[in-house]
This record gives sequence, C-alpha cells and structure tokens, in this order.
Amino acid sequence: MPINIPSKLPAYDVLENENIFLMDDKRAVTQDIRPLNILILNLMPEKERTETQLLRLLSNSPLQVNVEFLHTATYESKNVSQSHLHQFYKTFDQVKDRRYDGMIITGAPVELLPFEEVDYWKELTKIMEWSKTNVTSCLHICWGAQAALYYHYGINKYTLPQKLTGVFRHYIMNSTVELLRGFDDEYLAPHSRYTDVPEEEIIAHDDLLLLSSSEEAGAFMAMSKDEKHVMITGHIEYDAYTLSEEYQRDIAKGLETAIPKDYFPKNDPEAKPLNRWRSHAYLLFSNWLNYYVYQETPYEWD
Repeated sequence: MPINIPSKLPAYDVLENENIFLMDDKRAVTQDIRPLNILILNLMPEKERTETQLLRLLSNSPLQVNVEFLHTATYESKNVSQSHLHQFYKTFDQVKDRRYDGMIITGAPVELLPFEEVDYWKELTKIMEWSKTNVTSCLHICWGAQAALYYHYGINKYTLPQKLTGVFRHYIMNSTVELLRGFDDEYLAPHSRYTDVPEEEIIAHDDLLLLSSSEEAGAFMAMSKDEKHVMITGHIEYDAYTLSEEYQRDIAKGLETAIPKDYFPKNDPEAKPLNRWRSHAYLLFSNWLNYYVYQETPYEWD
C-alpha cells in the first residue's frame, strides 16, 4: 500500500524512481480509509538522506501511511537548508496537542557527550515523556535507542575503545515476539557508533526484553515488555553506500577510523559495497507497523 508524503519532498523523486508506491495529498483524500499517522523526529545531520531511508522502509505497509517530520527547536541543524525545514518539518509545539499511531526517533552524532550535555536533551526528554500518552508505539534508532534506554529505563551508555563500524552477524534471542516474525536465525545489520549499552543490564531489567544480539556488536534489538518502545542500536535503515561515505568523511577529517568490518568486498574501500541487510530491514519495519502500530492503535484517538 502507498506511503503519503508531500510531492515536493526531495525523497519523493528518489523513491518513485525505485518503484516505491507513493501517494500525494490530492490522491490520499479520495481514499475512505483510516491512515496510520507516523511522526519522525529526525536528529541526523543529513536529514534528506535519512528521510529517504526511512520512507523507503515505511512504504511496505498494509495501510496508507501519513508521515510528518519533526525537528528540534532548541538546536539549529547546520547540514540542511532552513527552507527545507520550514517546508517539511514541524516543531514539538506544533504537534504536542496531537496523537500519533507511531513515532521514530533517529540517531544523532552526539553519542560521545553525556546525555545531559546535548543541546536539545531537555526538549528530547519532553518529547519522550509526551510520547507515553500520545503515541501508540515508538521505534528508537542508534543514539535514539541509547537515549530511550537511559531516559525510560535508567540504562546508561559507555564509550568503546574505538569506533564500531561495519556489517555484523546478529542472532535471535527471543523468537516468540511478533517483531521478529519471519526473521532468519542469523542475519546481518550495519553499525556505526562510538558507544554501546551494557547487554547484561537490558537482560536484567524487569521491563525489558533483549530480542537480538551480536557477538561482536553487542545488544542490537530490545523491546519494552509493554511493547511500547522498540530500541535498535544499529542502523538497519542504512542504504548500501552510507558506511562507505561515513568512512571517507572520517578519513578526510584525519580520524583514525578502521575500515568498516565485513562491508567492502575483499576489504577494499574502492570496491562497490553490497546491501546484504535490505530484506530484514523491510521485514522489521513491516512487523513494527503491523503488530505494534496498526494492530494496537485505536481507530479514533480520544
């Protein structure tokens, strides 16, 4: 089924060329159905790239999906034009009186800072608190997952000796949850981060379930037992070239960054990387939308 986004959004042409089923506002209003309303708090610096990555995965839905983008009012992004933000994004004050079926909080390049020292931390905690009553299910990605584990469950992150970057093997820890329905016992997913969360604290927490883990990359997927929060510590939404471009960016900055593990063919940074996690990325987002958003959200919010 289609995903409903503004036809002037840069991601629209990219996704249309990929044969993703899209719908603009004019066509959407002619359909007599109740769409899912998804709010995306985009904290990534290259917002247009993240928009495309997430919208691509949200397109594989059983229902029409309306998407709105949110940006922080307390921090001005330096990597996106203000006209783009004004045209396609809202601030929390503009949406705080609404209710949403689902919400995605992305990663952010602030993981080496203590949470309280992030410029928009107070604003983010206000949004996460609001989500408890105004959102059916929240999907948290990378630093967004670490922020959720810290704010909602008191689990802090710690700094790794070096950047964790590459494509890693993951294993299912709990095969009974619907979020992992259809997953292989072993699957691949990308990581790109300098910090980690203690897996043993997730396992020991009374309100959390560890769903999937990696021997090299640690805890990958966790979920609250009330099924309201899903935390993903990696970047399964990344496209094939994202890790490559991050690696080249780090090298250009003079950083001592290792070649992303098991990513480039023959470990050659000049070789074309392949996307070997796409199917599970689609499956994860489809399961989240179906079982934790569509099946759980009320038809009419009171």
